[in-house]
Amino acid sequence: MSENRVDAEPVSAILSGEFARKLAARDKTIEVLKRRIARESHLSNTTPFAILEQNVGLEKVVALKTQELEKKRRELETALDELRITQSQLLQAQKMESIGQLAAGIAHEINTPAQYVSDNVGFVKSASDSLLHLLDAALILADSVREQMTEMPALQAFDTALKKTKVDFFRQQVPNALDESLEGLGRITKIVSAMKEFSHPSQNEKEYADIREIINTTITVARNEWKYVATLNTYFADNLPQVPCLRDMIGQVILNLVINAAHAIADKVQAGVKEKGNIEISVIPKNDYLEVKVKDDGTGIPENIRNRIFEPFFTTKAVGKGTGQGLAIVYSTIVDKHHGQIRCESEPGIGTTFIIELPLHYIAEGNEACK
Repeated sequence: MSENRVDAEPVSAILSGEFARKLAARDKTIEVLKRRIARESHLSNTTPFAILEQNVGLEKVVALKTQELEKKRRELETALDELRITQSQLLQAQKMESIGQLAAGIAHEINTPAQYVSDNVGFVKSASDSLLHLLDAALILADSVREQMTEMPALQAFDTALKKTKVDFFRQQVPNALDESLEGLGRITKIVSAMKEFSHPSQNEKEYADIREIINTTITVARNEWKYVATLNTYFADNLPQVPCLRDMIGQVILNLVINAAHAIADKVQAGVKEKGNIEISVIPKNDYLEVKVKDDGTGIPENIRNRIFEPFFTTKAVGKGTGQGLAIVYSTIVDKHHGQIRCESEPGIGTTFIIELPLHYIAEGNEACK
């Protein structure tokens, strides 16, 4: 994977070098024109008025060259921003590929023991049910014998053991403990399965996918980010059509938005404004696209920076807590990779909603294929 890495520093150096060469070319053109005018003026005794006309012409040339250079500079800045986004996406893709490889190994290592532990706990649960039935029968038998032979030593020993055992507590707690154990083991299996599914690379090939599965998988993977600060609910319209997409990249989009929502709510929780917030993810079909909304009741986004949130490397988070790449990657994935739309509605102190529109019809791009 290392051969695919993009180094931002050489790219910047190349673009800066190209701009410097164009600037040097402009200066060289100006110097040549100045020498030509001086030479012609000396040889032909040109009048000051003629020299003035030539100077005006020279200024026009300089202005034109300056405009051309300014245009090139803007183009180079745009190219540099695009390269930075591409670099971020490539690094993210490499990271996700590594996670996918690790997840496959971890899944095997965890699923195997989890499966036989689950099987054994299931067996113990079944056996405990049988033992409880046997205990009930033994208690009935003991009551019957007690009426006839009160002084029987075996019966007295049974009654003593019965008092120490706390049968009622055993009867109530053991089945609950086993049920909780089986539920926990099932959750382990679900999390590992979700991690495998989430990390599986799309190989840059779009395929028709169930957006509900992508979202449910992602929120399972991200559960540790939101469970302490928010309640997360999903709302899916009935009979949602499948959408052509790069599943891992759409999963990354949902992950970034959910994490951002959790962080915005955490800021409110830490400030003592509320104990816990809410995150809602909804999906409904609209005409020829799916509308996906990720809504939170966090701190909101100030109006003066709202139009910059999708810019590469723009962040309001403290150093070490945010790189400014998350929403830039979200925008690039939805708009550039899927020809969709994304917008943000926010009110400071109330919350934020991101609205995504994903086309339901496959749009060919380059050599991509849709399975």
